[in-house]
Amino acid sequence: MGYLLLEGGAEFGGRIRDPDLKAIELAGGFDAPIRIIPTAAAPDNNHQRAGNNGTRWFQSLGAKDVLSVPLIDKLSANDESIAGSLRSAKLIYMLGGFTGYLAETLAGSAAWDAVLKAYQAGAVIAGSSAGAMVMCEFYYDLNQGQVVSGLNLLPSSLVLPHHNTFGKSWASRLLEISQVTLIGIDEQTGMIDDGRRKTWSVLGQGTVTLYRNAQLEVYQAGNSFSF
Repeated sequence: MGYLLLEGGAEFGGRIRDPDLKAIELAGGFDAPIRIIPTAAAPDNNHQRAGNNGTRWFQSLGAKDVLSVPLIDKLSANDESIAGSLRSAKLIYMLGGFTGYLAETLAGSAAWDAVLKAYQAGAVIAGSSAGAMVMCEFYYDLNQGQVVSGLNLLPSSLVLPHHNTFGKSWASRLLEISQVTLIGIDEQTGMIDDGRRKTWSVLGQGTVTLYRNAQLEVYQAGNSFSF
């Protein structure tokens, strides 16, 4: 099994380099193949620019094999060449954008099956904002105003991205979801697990806030917690 990295948004700059460098290390170093999924930026035709930004960012950190895959809809999500590229990756990074579109495009696709196979083979699966949200069992769809099922890499969880700006305002309407931990992740902040999903470490600029058991727990960069 590989590793999971969830980030709160405002990727590709500043202190987000800390969790991203850790992800590169866990993926095997600067020669490891990194694949970026820009799907969440496709509805407003921003996927190419966003994917290029991600490619440049990881290259600026020292990565040598970085590609943004042209995964923008259900058709491309079932393209075998794209699935093959993801299957052989050691770090897969899902960009932010339209959460529902990302989840619906990936669900049940050859591309998502390839992501799971890469994860089972030891890859790091990462996401920022919408990319982190879909990794959980549930996500809050702001357009629908309701909680819907995510891709469930992290059971019994729901991410509140951009927690230090607007994400924390979602908490009050979601606290009553039974047996689900709300995870508030600040911008330029990430949480990465130990490969067993037992211990998580916080890296970056801000904090990770857990809403669980009617309690509020705040963890700063350098802190670890169990989930």
